[in-house]
Amino acid sequence: MVSSVSSIFILFTLVFGDSTVSGFAPAPRRATPNTAVHLIPSGSKTTVAEPRETSTTPSETNDLATRLQTSSFSYVDFAQTNPFANNLLIATTKTAAADFLAQTVVAQVPLAEVDWQRSLLFCLFGCLYLGGFQYFYQVQVFKKSFDVEGFTQQSLSEKLVDTQGLQALAAQTALDLTVLTVIYLPTFYIFKASVFGGTGTIDPATWISTGLHNYQSNFAKDEWDLLRVWFPADLVCFSVPLYLRLPVRHIVSFVWTAYLSFSRGGH
Repeated sequence: MVSSVSSIFILFTLVFGDSTVSGFAPAPRRATPNTAVHLIPSGSKTTVAEPRETSTTPSETNDLATRLQTSSFSYVDFAQTNPFANNLLIATTKTAAADFLAQTVVAQVPLAEVDWQRSLLFCLFGCLYLGGFQYFYQVQVFKKSFDVEGFTQQSLSEKLVDTQGLQALAAQTALDLTVLTVIYLPTFYIFKASVFGGTGTIDPATWISTGLHNYQSNFAKDEWDLLRVWFPADLVCFSVPLYLRLPVRHIVSFVWTAYLSFSRGGH
């Protein structure tokens, strides 16, 4: 009797599945290998390919996720790990792009008539001065001269009551405005004289004399514009974390460079 009932039970299970039998919960699904048989013709014979496992184990899934996460690019990580290279790249690209924008959009110069010599001026100036020298004094020198690490890591409310930090912020701003006045602007005009010299010879003495003459001629207008833009901008730039200091500055500098290109960049 028991044997007959067992036989009927087994037959019923095979036909309808074990989930239909009262009192038995459906078995959890598990990854099963691909047991499909693949016929691969080979000449006059047919070869039966072995079944292949298609399921992925949890460890393999975790390894794949780890590899994808490791290979993904993070700009913040790059900026923190390579601050100088990041600044050099931004400064060069930004300065060249600002000049190109000033020529093609502001001045509405046709693309075929773009002054590429002028673009070269801004590209070199952006790379050497803004990318190299500016990084040196605004990050390396200021970092050693002022307690910038502690101040820039604080919240806004903490910064507003940090007397020493605010004094350091004011000192950095005053020093930067001085550098912009006595180094940045003369350097720009000397770079301009070297690119637009027109003599075909290398004559640094002429470049310097011409550049300084143009600097003095435009000083009043340039200095007023410089203070209007860079005084408030410096207060922000010298308050953010160090690795963001120059990238944030480049945002303002893009607009400033476009203005400088439009008003002072021509021959």
